[in-house]
Amino acid sequence: MSVLENAAPDSKSDLCPPCAGVQQNWRRAPGHAELVQGTNRKEDRGHGPATITKYVCDRCGTAWEYENNKTNLHAGWSVVSR
Repeated sequence: MSVLENAAPDSKSDLCPPCAGVQQNWRRAPGHAELVQGTNRKEDRGHGPATITKYVCDRCGTAWEYENNKTNLHAGWSVVSR
């Protein structure tokens, strides 16, 4: 078993190279070409609704969400599960 297989699920080393390159928690940061879009939903964030879209990496299976919230500069990409 390699060191990567023993890494914590939220460890950046557990992500494939394209996923590891995604800048998290920054609005308007790009994803990568192997992210497959899933469903989306709207959530109220106090200053108005935010759209949250689910994605899954076709390479490593990491589940992502992208929060499109124009009032929060630190919205954007976040890992949901690995």
